[in-house]
Amino acid sequence: MSQEDRRALISLLATRSARHGSFTLASGRQSSLYIDARLTTMSPDGLALIGTLGLSALRDARWQVDAIGGLTLGADPISYAISYASAHTASPIRAFTVRKEAKAHGTGKLIEGPFNVGDRVAIVEDVITTGGSALRAADAVRAGGGEILGVLALVDREEGGREALEAKGLRVMSLVTGSDILAVSV
Repeated sequence: MSQEDRRALISLLATRSARHGSFTLASGRQSSLYIDARLTTMSPDGLALIGTLGLSALRDARWQVDAIGGLTLGADPISYAISYASAHTASPIRAFTVRKEAKAHGTGKLIEGPFNVGDRVAIVEDVITTGGSALRAADAVRAGGGEILGVLALVDREEGGREALEAKGLRVMSLVTGSDILAVSV
């Protein structure tokens, strides 16, 4: 993973996605730091950095991933960026998305995209706080016949989510931590 690219990603997250104040997070917890990762993950410069860094992190960890995805909406741009970055490599990675609930029409799928039974999967999370979203996605992938290699987070808030996921037997890695963002944005 390029340290220059990692510093650029931290800077983007700190200046574009981090907000200071009093916030209620999706987990219900209160925090003085809110990270709206979508302001970075849905931008051209953010996508370019995330795709390259995410693919590099997977390869450095030696996770031989067939497919990558997580709970919609936060995981989607990250998964797509990494998949795109892998397109011209020897081992392209397919991206998928996990719905929050199965469709009530059509095929009733919970997982959308080119996910296959037997796929080795990295679950993606934009921001880990409690780990709940990653666990929901992992449960859906396991139920769909996938093998979870681990969880790749854009940001680990360092508030116990990593430990909760590891307690469930999932390996976790993150591109950036909350401390990294605070060091730039304070």
